[in-house]
Amino acid sequence: MGRRPHSAGLTTNWRELCFNFVTIELPREAAKTIAFFESLCRQENHPLSLPSRRFALAAIATAVLASRAFATPVRAQAPIKIRFTLDWRFEAPAALFTLALDRGYFADEGLDVSIDPGNGARDVIPKIAANTYDLGLGDVNALIRFRDDNPTLDVKAVMLLDDRPAFSIVGRKSRGITRDIKSLEGKKFGAPATDAAYAQWPILKAMQRLDASAMTFENVGFPVREPMLASGEVDAVFGLAYSSFITLKARGVAVDDITLLLMSDYGLDLYGNAVVASPKLLAENPGAVRKFLTATLRGIKDVI
Repeated sequence: MGRRPHSAGLTTNWRELCFNFVTIELPREAAKTIAFFESLCRQENHPLSLPSRRFALAAIATAVLASRAFATPVRAQAPIKIRFTLDWRFEAPAALFTLALDRGYFADEGLDVSIDPGNGARDVIPKIAANTYDLGLGDVNALIRFRDDNPTLDVKAVMLLDDRPAFSIVGRKSRGITRDIKSLEGKKFGAPATDAAYAQWPILKAMQRLDASAMTFENVGFPVREPMLASGEVDAVFGLAYSSFITLKARGVAVDDITLLLMSDYGLDLYGNAVVASPKLLAENPGAVRKFLTATLRGIKDVI
């Protein structure tokens, strides 16, 4: 990984947060067959080049199905129950998981998955550490802090989803907020205490050398954050770009009045959310984690 989350003053090794899995492979003969037909498809003048790709794809599908048909039969087992928590409500980003659930991808892997809404990406980590949930979508930066404070709790990130998180400050031009980050000075902010974006404020403030002496930060609940900005009670809020933008627009705020200051555009080079696994599940059934990630990847591909 080229970039590292900001972890000044922390002792946790970044590599300790990740759990390594053996690559899932098709049976050798099926893999050889697929590679053979793919090589033929790449040959410009071969009969299986572009005009006849359907035949090649059919052959590949046959190889995969045959590999499953002739695999060593296994005894039917009861589905493995997995408790999964989102970082927030059932909004667009949750589709990666809900689609995999609706289309039976988890069931295909022998998993019985339940998905609950969350209360912020930072709130997920303690729940996973306490084994309240088996897996969850949590902020990897919060995971670093948690692991540094609780070195004996072996919570790990098993799949990184956000290479560039949507941590943002969202304001209104009519309230004096522009793309110039210095426009934040002297303003009033809605800042939920457990918000993952607000947690990065000390770093952003230091990097941009902002004068916070005249800034006001009001600890507001997530449900009233955007409504307060829409009604003019605050000048800007901390949140995720896509979520706050859509909510403000739905509340009648004109699009050209909304200013998005994506923290990564102002030097905050961080990772974002990751699938996080509990110590208990990793120790007792790492195969279930692998199956969950396999099904999730199918869901991601469908969403894309």
